[in-house]
Amino acid sequence: MTQNDGLFDTLSWQPDELGSQYERADLDFGPDPEGEGKAIATLVRRLPDAPTGKPALLWVHGMTDYFFQTHVADYFVEQGYPFYALDLRKCGRARQEGQRWHFTNDLSHYFPELTRATEILTSTHPAVIPICHSTGGLIVPLWADHLRRTNPGLHDKLGGIILNSPWLDMQYPQWFVRVITPIVKVVGKRRPNIKVPGGNLGTYGQSIHKSKHGEWDFDLVKKPVGGHPKYMGWLRTVMGNQRRIHRGEINTGVPVLTLCSSHSYLSKPYSPASNTADTVLDVAQIQRWSPRLSDDVRVRTIEGARHDVFLSLTDARRKAFSVTSEWLEHH
Repeated sequence: MTQNDGLFDTLSWQPDELGSQYERADLDFGPDPEGEGKAIATLVRRLPDAPTGKPALLWVHGMTDYFFQTHVADYFVEQGYPFYALDLRKCGRARQEGQRWHFTNDLSHYFPELTRATEILTSTHPAVIPICHSTGGLIVPLWADHLRRTNPGLHDKLGGIILNSPWLDMQYPQWFVRVITPIVKVVGKRRPNIKVPGGNLGTYGQSIHKSKHGEWDFDLVKKPVGGHPKYMGWLRTVMGNQRRIHRGEINTGVPVLTLCSSHSYLSKPYSPASNTADTVLDVAQIQRWSPRLSDDVRVRTIEGARHDVFLSLTDARRKAFSVTSEWLEHH
């Protein structure tokens, strides 16, 4: 399928690994700021993607993640929303040989691909609404605030933001966060390449992958069950930007829908309880900090949802789709 409008003409669409209904196009941003070759992001589209009069949805993944959730694309295309996804630089399809998975010293390095994707999609569709998960749910509000201040014309094409369990705070006891914050500030700046232990992704990965206890099939190289290595420079920029949200410095300037589970189940090995809770983030923190992101924020808890609410068991997944559709139609 070929788009004949706007910036779509400049893209070289290729078949995607997800099958005949999907195509991908790489976006080249030149030298990587961390000196790891080229900075490439990959835009994925679900076919057909002809204009429908409704905003295009743009899926933005989390840490140790990439787009594979075809059931989400199928659902929203059936609702009339053109659907796209963006694999950020050094993530998923976009990672180049020799690059550290998901590594950055500065979350603003992701802003160019979000801006470029928005320019591309709004050359054909009336607006864009990102659906952003976990770390993507931190990056996208930061970008939206930046866009509001630096490019108000393009910001006007941002129809809203859907946050899927956004990572807005460190999911550890506050006394521990207070202790490690000054350490991360100093070491993350001076020694950004030191690996960070932990991540607590093993339980979540086991709960969702079909080889363990889940129903979902995804690439275990792009998204290993236990997660990719993390680094101090990355942790420093994550924590620093979370604090900006806590201080009220970030305003997306658009309506926001936040989806999250009804409860967390943290730092525990896999059990059946892992299937009906957020095993990665503290949902109380999500509920606390989300309202700081805009003057129009709706927080909806999904009973029994997983960390990615759209990878939940059937009833919770249906509820997440229903709540999201209702919000989209309202806005």
